[in-house]
This record gives sequence, structure tokens and C-alpha cells, in this order.
Amino acid sequence: MSSPGRVRVLFVCIGNACRSPMAEAIARREAADVIEASSAGLCRLGEIAPHTIDTLLANGYSTDGLTSKQITRETVRDADLVVNLTGKPLDYLFSEGPSSLGAAKRLEDWKITDPYGADAATYQTILEELKRRVRRLAHRLRASSRTAHA
Repeated sequence: MSSPGRVRVLFVCIGNACRSPMAEAIARREAADVIEASSAGLCRLGEIAPHTIDTLLANGYSTDGLTSKQITRETVRDADLVVNLTGKPLDYLFSEGPSSLGAAKRLEDWKITDPYGADAATYQTILEELKRRVRRLAHRLRASSRTAHA
């Protein structure tokens, strides 16, 4: 952990343009006490999708610092938890073979539809699902922290 009581969570999707930046922004606002959020993509798009930005801003989330980033060995190594939003298995994150990105400490798969190219209503639906998931994760982390300090 990077700072007391906070878990470094890396949200990963395909292009780091929709789901993972949304999750990062949500976690920064809703769970900053227990999550140090970052995001990356398997094949970064290079920009955050306009509907992602619009949806986050319409819901009161900051987009400051959000950029489309490529997943790297360092981002995997530095994360305490990797949340897989790609819809694809990321087992190679746990290996040390030549094609791996290094060993992730913990991996969770969240099956959430990729809204890329969809309408604003779809982006809003995805944001709501991500908000529920991030809040549940934060609740688990807070409960775990309380148990560890009891």
C-alpha cells in the first residue's frame, strides 16, 4: 500500500478511454479514503472518449488528470489490486513469462459492457454500474481495514 489505509487499485480496460477512466474518476471521489486509483488500457486509444468526459462531468466527477495510458510492467507491479474491465482473461498478469507484464498481487474481473461508440444513455448506464461496483469495493476495503485494526 502506498499510504496508510489506501489500496492502489489499477482499473484496466481495452483502450483506457471509457470504463477504466470512469472507474478511476469515481474511485477518486467516492473512495479516496481507501483507494488510490489509476487506470490503463491493453491498447490505449490515446484519448478519453468524449462521451466519457461528458458523462463524468454531467455527474459531478472531475476529469482532471485523466489520460489514456498503456498498461506497463510498472503499473501492474505498483498495484495492490488490478480490476479487469476488459471482458478478457488477464491471467498473464500473474505470470513471469516473456509475454507477461509481471505478477499482479490481486485480480478482480468485473464484467461491464464496453460503451465505446454507443450513445450517451449507454455511457450513463455504465457509469451507474461502475459507481455501484466501486462503492462495493470501497465498502469491502473499509470493512477489511476496520477488522485489521480491531
